[in-house]
Order: sequence, then structure tokens, then C-alpha cells
Amino acid sequence: MSELSTTPDSSEERGQPPKWRRFDLSADQHDQGLQAAQQALAAGQLVVLPTDTVYGIAADALQPDAVQGLLDAKHRGRDMPPPVLIAEAAMLRALVADVTVEVDALINRFWPGALTLIMKAQPSLRMDLGKTEGTIAVRVPDQAETRELLRQTGPLAVSSANISGRSPATSIDEAIEQLGDSVAVYLDGGTTPGPTASTIIDLAGATNGRIVRAGVLGYAQLATVMPNLADIAAPQAPEPAPSAEPQPEPESSEDLAAGPPSPSEPVPEQTPDA
Repeated sequence: MSELSTTPDSSEERGQPPKWRRFDLSADQHDQGLQAAQQALAAGQLVVLPTDTVYGIAADALQPDAVQGLLDAKHRGRDMPPPVLIAEAAMLRALVADVTVEVDALINRFWPGALTLIMKAQPSLRMDLGKTEGTIAVRVPDQAETRELLRQTGPLAVSSANISGRSPATSIDEAIEQLGDSVAVYLDGGTTPGPTASTIIDLAGATNGRIVRAGVLGYAQLATVMPNLADIAAPQAPEPAPSAEPQPEPESSEDLAAGPPSPSEPVPEQTPDA
């Protein structure tokens, strides 16, 4: 089996061969790469794969230890559960409690694509993704090789391929540099379209849906299908503290949005959908 391992990682820095394998999906390694990824996932190992936003780190969603390994690789806690990627929109009904007519119209228009939906999970769903509070975030990515793999494996827990606090990888080399030996198989699909991630809509805590993370798809596009959709809340400027001294202006609008989220808002995973 042909393997590429030209990018340094922790093993190579120690003078040892890397534990991971890398496959170029655009070359003659396509079939070998998908087979190796399928085997690794079945064994509870992690795989990095391309999506239509950024690279994602994937684990078998039905193996709790594998999902915990994904969180450990990212240095992330269980309070930030990863989304689940599926191959086809038809699979959504096996994961969530209800698919309304409005949601059906939404996924028919925007899946596969950069749209993640937070919905109430099926009560009988046997997935331990972390502290989900009975919800699940789901997406169908618009990436041919990854959807081909998903048809073989079933639903995968997928988060952005990066260590928490660092930028999501848009190339396989960036993913290897950050994640190294924590991943068994790296699937190289070239540079991804990122760094903008998918748009996330909360359909579990908001009757008509509410955008909780801005992403590739804008409000105007989504509202054409779901007109009662609530947009992401605009950041509010804090009240100035009483003082005789003039208060400095914030450097940018990002400064105003840097505070903690409202307790009523779910904190979505910063992922591609992954």
C-alpha cells in the first residue's frame, strides 16, 4: 500500500516513522485511502478527511471511546460535542425526533452543503457525543469522497481538524502538523474552500429556527426557504461604566462580541461540517 509521509510530525521529530498513513485521493490511492479509512474508523481510530468547508477529524459516532478520542485529540471537553455527518438527507430521520415540512424544504434546498442543523435527537439514538442535552447537530457535506466514505461507514462524528484554539486546517499538511499521531489515516483531497465554516441553525430550542453561527450560507439565502427564521443576534455594546475619564472606543466589532454567550443560547461546535 503506497503511503506518503513527507510532513514532519511528533514521531519524525523523535526520529521514528509516523504512526499515521496519508493517501492522495486525487491520485491512484483513492480506493486504498477510503478502504484504510473505513478500517481505521471501524477499529475506533480517527481519520482526517476533506469537506466542502475545512478539513474534519472523524470518529465512528456509535463508538463512545472513539468520540472521546476525537475530543482528546482536539483538547476539547465533552461540553462541546461534535456534529454528525451523514451521506444523504434521507438518513436524517433515523437520527432526529421529527422532520417538519419546513425542515424538509430547507434540506432539499441546501443539502448537500454548508448547513448544520441542531435538532432534537431520536430518544432511542445510541450515540454518546458528549453533553448534548438531547440534541444532535447534523450535516450532509458537499464533498464527493467524504460522502462516498459515509455511505460505507454510516454516520460519523466530525469536528474541524485542529487543536482547540487554533485555526481549522484547510490543507492536509496543516492537519498533520496539528494532530500528528492522534490520527490513524489522513485523506488528502487538496486545499478545501475554507476557512469559513458551515452556518448553524438551532431547530431544537427555537420554534421557527434561529441561526446560532454565521457561516457560508447567509440569512437572506436561508430565509427564502424558512421566512420565519431568526437571524443570529447582533452583538450589543456594553453600557459604559460611570467615570469622569473618557472611555476608549473598541478596536472592532469583534471586541463587542467577545463576551460569554447568553445562557439561553447553545454553544455550537466550531466545525466544518466538519
